[in-house]
Amino acid sequence: MENSNISVGLDIGTTKIVALVGKKNEFNKVEILGVGKSKSLGVHRGVVNNITQTIQSIQHAVDDAKLNSGHDISDVVVGIAGQHIRSIQHSDYITREHPEEVISEEDIQELIQQVYKLVMLPGEEIIHVLPQEYKVDGQAEIKEPVGMHGGRLEANFHVVVGQVSSIKNIGRCIKSAGLNMANITLEPLASSEAVLSFEEKEAGVALIDIGGGTTDLAIFKDGIIRHTAVIPFGGNVVTEDIKEGCSIIEKQAELLKVKFGSAWPGENKETEIVSIPGLRGRDPKEISLKTLSKIINARVVEIIEQVYVEIKNYGHNEQKKKLIAGIVLTGGGSQLKHLKQLVEYITGMDTRVGYPSEHLAGNTQEAVSSPLFATSVGLLMSALEGDMIAVESSKTTEKTPTEEENEQPTEVTVKRKSIFDRFGEKLKEFLDNA
Repeated sequence: MENSNISVGLDIGTTKIVALVGKKNEFNKVEILGVGKSKSLGVHRGVVNNITQTIQSIQHAVDDAKLNSGHDISDVVVGIAGQHIRSIQHSDYITREHPEEVISEEDIQELIQQVYKLVMLPGEEIIHVLPQEYKVDGQAEIKEPVGMHGGRLEANFHVVVGQVSSIKNIGRCIKSAGLNMANITLEPLASSEAVLSFEEKEAGVALIDIGGGTTDLAIFKDGIIRHTAVIPFGGNVVTEDIKEGCSIIEKQAELLKVKFGSAWPGENKETEIVSIPGLRGRDPKEISLKTLSKIINARVVEIIEQVYVEIKNYGHNEQKKKLIAGIVLTGGGSQLKHLKQLVEYITGMDTRVGYPSEHLAGNTQEAVSSPLFATSVGLLMSALEGDMIAVESSKTTEKTPTEEENEQPTEVTVKRKSIFDRFGEKLKEFLDNA
């Protein structure tokens, strides 16, 4: 990159691939310098199934972003999702050799490394271990055990598991497109950074990101991620249903869904009809909007009910786990008319549509502020945070090493070892061993 303050987020989705080039302005908001977008060919339900087509789509999006921003692109922060991602809850403990000494960061790392040794299904690997609450000698609900005394250190973990082959395939595509993967992050986490407030995460919120191939769920409570899930259905399945139900081609089905689609059949009258041009001189086809919304409603209800099962699995009905902030919808699928009302009707929870505009500079083009770009903006924010830390650490090394300044790099190192960085490091290990 020409300017170390400029970063790139790359969202490899099922329907589109987006490259966002941006930087932080003086008000700490994200300023978008360039957007590159291409149709995603070779990705199905978040998983690469055609390497060559995916490489071409990535190159097309990156070239677009280069042209729009006027900056060269080499390092990117990539999002990972897909039907192969699943999560489990796990409890583990260690018995400390020297209980008279205070608990240190090394003890926590030892406990986390112990969780990484859990036996998974063939082809699966633990890619992320998120500590939640700790227990020290049976004393529960401890958020930060460092500095405490105790012989037995115990914790509840949110463990994210994925297929190694799927992760390595994304790595190969990035490398073959002539790019360097600076970091990799879970897409539901990236979307949550872009559209959720700190207060919502604290109060308890379920983020539903409806993409083209998958619907991602991330549940936060007390500022900590509590549950993640990937439902292998998204907007594409709705389009497929319209195509089959109305006997039209996919392009027309997508246009129908976007322009006239509604998740609530009661909104349309029987007399409302839209005419679709016929193929090669054939007569136009007339489709009732009531029929269209019934087709959409049937599939959307199925997707939302599957997501709601996951929310119930988390246990949101319990007083301690109550999601006070309700549900936030984002992703391209969240723009479907009357979806908010349908979600409220099925779940009985307060719902809003999440826009990434809060973190964007005022002059940002309207298109990027839409829920469609929530993951892309989140990935760019993740890239900028990483960049700021990298710049900070390089500055500290240039200074004359006084006692005061020697303390600074240590602080930076702690920042670098945040849960998101450990996640990125683990995934990069897999890719290097490919």
